[in-house]
Amino acid sequence: MLDYYYNNVPNVGLCRNNLVYTSLISSDGKTFCQWYYNDSIYHRGENKLSNDTIEYKWQKEIKFLMQMESKHPNLIPTISEIDFKNKKVYFDIDSVDFWQQSNCNQENYNNILPDWQDQMLEHLSAYRAEGFWKYSLHPNSYFIVNGRLKSINYFFCYDDNENKIAINDVIDHISDNRQDELLNYLNKNNLDPADKLTFNLYGQIALESFRSNYPSEFINKAKQIYK
Repeated sequence: MLDYYYNNVPNVGLCRNNLVYTSLISSDGKTFCQWYYNDSIYHRGENKLSNDTIEYKWQKEIKFLMQMESKHPNLIPTISEIDFKNKKVYFDIDSVDFWQQSNCNQENYNNILPDWQDQMLEHLSAYRAEGFWKYSLHPNSYFIVNGRLKSINYFFCYDDNENKIAINDVIDHISDNRQDELLNYLNKNNLDPADKLTFNLYGQIALESFRSNYPSEFINKAKQIYK
């Protein structure tokens, strides 16, 4: 039996775990499911994506997840099932995601997983080694399984050789808080969200937008990889 999975953020309460898909978890906390469906109860009307866009993100998820399973299976949770008809991916996990285990507070990351920085940088290096960029880098995109970080959320990835995009093209599946940080950074750097920038520049911008979720020392290290 699976039910909705939320992050319980201090002083905020239960928050949907993802904006694009509906997150589900088993009662024993050992199975996580990405369900590419706009569930009105789970998303509370916050998901503005069309069915076509959700289908597109589902195809992205499968493409890059399969690439990771083939080339870097140690960096993703074990896939127990892919239900193509219903657009569901099931993963074997040990517990709630990395962010939730840390009580949604970066001050607790080291207590939960002392070498988390090295492990997360390994993920970024793997993406670049495979010739793609992953921009969904929130700490709830990782689970700890047997002491190792495992990443999910490959719906926001682009190959080096794909056509360039503008931030305005994807703004609808970036959370309001992330949008604020993102647009503030663009404004300070005289960058127009309507311009089609390079993927490596987007990597730098994405990491800057996560400074509220990670310590600056980590962001600075990560930016040396994502350039």
